[in-house]
Amino acid sequence: MSTIKARPNSLFGMPNNKFFASLDDLSVFLAVVRGGGFRAASRWLGVSPSTASDTISRLEKQLGAPLFIRTTRSVQLTEAGRALAKRIEPVMAEARAALHDAASSQGRVRGSLKLNAPGAVMVDILPPLIDGFLNLHPEVQIEVLVDDRLVDINAKGCDAGIRYGEHLAQDMIAVPIGPRRQFGALAASPDYLKIHGGPKHPRDVLKHACIRVRFASGAIAQWEFKKGGKSLIVDPPARVTIGAAGASAAMDLALAGHGLLHTFRNWLDPHLASGALIPVLADWWPEFDGPRLYFSSRLMPTPLRAFVDYIAEQRSSN
Repeated sequence: MSTIKARPNSLFGMPNNKFFASLDDLSVFLAVVRGGGFRAASRWLGVSPSTASDTISRLEKQLGAPLFIRTTRSVQLTEAGRALAKRIEPVMAEARAALHDAASSQGRVRGSLKLNAPGAVMVDILPPLIDGFLNLHPEVQIEVLVDDRLVDINAKGCDAGIRYGEHLAQDMIAVPIGPRRQFGALAASPDYLKIHGGPKHPRDVLKHACIRVRFASGAIAQWEFKKGGKSLIVDPPARVTIGAAGASAAMDLALAGHGLLHTFRNWLDPHLASGALIPVLADWWPEFDGPRLYFSSRLMPTPLRAFVDYIAEQRSSN
């Protein structure tokens, strides 16, 4: 009498009684990658840091390889961890897109939309668009990750990003969002100019009190001037330096008369119109391309598709 030996079920050659990580465990792994540690991941996931750490330890035991190098000060990916993150992030993104599409299968746009954006668009460009979009699609939830650094939107779990003129990967699509062209502008309060006078040339700002803005990367925003084909970059000493997240405070200090401020003209327009600020070297104000919304050409969940369509409608109507 012959017998048939049953083979254990396996995937990728690994028996299922030894291994398979759940999607929940992989989501915890990606959250730790994006957050750079267990505390940030636990806040996003709504669990304790010890739970997140235990999940990663269990996953590492199942894999038989360490995914992170843990020290008292940092959590860094190993080579195996980097390779795993690179492979599973697109898979998880596809899963999120499929869930969004399933939720919107009845003709209503539902689900979540996560955007990565610089602080520059958070004053008067992105908020009105979000307002109108949410009124049109009340079943969509939007999260905006504000970061002035150029980040990998997939690694951050974002559906799309907003940036100014940076080089994008070949698989990315970019569409204009907000004004097609913007201006930099230099201004000061009437009181400041009454006491100190105004510069006659961009080089003259080196003699003035200046309010500078520092990006999250540590770099200080450049003061660029353009006129008649000439372009100048001036790096004046700062009387006050403020992080980009506090850009509104820089505006307040300029209004209070503490120095010259170089920033987006659209931020200054209300104060220029009221006379609270006076334009300085207006014939040297630089012009540049407006921001663009960029996203992967491979994945476009329904809420993102609806948001892109809404942006196009707003641009055509203006």
